Amino acid sequence: MARLILSLDNQVLAEYNMSKERYTIGRLPDNDVRIDNPAVSGHHSLIINILNDSFLEDLNSTNGTYVNGKLIKKHALQHGDVITIGHHQLRFSDEQMGDSDQDEFEKTMVIPSSQQNAGQLAKAEKAAEAAARAARRGQEDYATDAGVKLDEEEAAAVKSKPAARVEPAAHTETAAGVDARSLPNALPMAKLQVLSGAFAGRELELTKALTTLGRPGVQVAAITRRSEGYYIVHVESGKEGDYPLVNGQPIGAQAKRLTDNDVVQLAGVKMGFFAS
Repeated sequence: MARLILSLDNQVLAEYNMSKERYTIGRLPDNDVRIDNPAVSGHHSLIINILNDSFLEDLNSTNGTYVNGKLIKKHALQHGDVITIGHHQLRFSDEQMGDSDQDEFEKTMVIPSSQQNAGQLAKAEKAAEAAARAARRGQEDYATDAGVKLDEEEAAAVKSKPAARVEPAAHTETAAGVDARSLPNALPMAKLQVLSGAFAGRELELTKALTTLGRPGVQVAAITRRSEGYYIVHVESGKEGDYPLVNGQPIGAQAKRLTDNDVVQLAGVKMGFFAS
């Protein structure tokens, strides 16, 4: 049975089993999903369930209905879709999605260590570690041996809120992954959600110290988990200067720190980065 999970600022407020044909979402008390907030219209959105499919429709709301960061009028919901209404989020969970679909997505986009170029990966890790050191120091410049630099927004964020110093993960942890329970409490778990293509709606939890994604020979990037946050680093591509995009901008040769709701485009696939 499909479910809606209502949250605000990453705190779950309620869960709704989708057992009826129609569900209205809005601020007024007669809605099936009531969100009592001025940013939400009286009758904001409607979900219609037909057999095994669910369809979302905006009811001419004042502030609009968004799915995975995109403004919609009508949308066929898929497992993992995140609906944003005002300041609240509703995550659509469809338990009918088979594990085989998820496995196929991971086989397609997640590159196992046996297929990785060790030299390129080591260079990417070095850049990410230099970025993390710079964040810990609260300085704008990275170590010169990495040849990367914080952008103005990142530097301002670092200066306003210095992070606690935590030793980086060992290389053995990078290869094998780490136990999420032992990760720093200050850094929330995060995941990628596919926003385009055949696997739209699929999710990948970033539990490893380093996750390598993409298609070898086309475009490959690594996402590293450090005590200061998550960083995406270019690893290799089929064309020189063909870098992954974050919010439509190429990251270049530098390590780019990811923030909640960033949109990553890699090897032709758009993915949303969400801190949970």
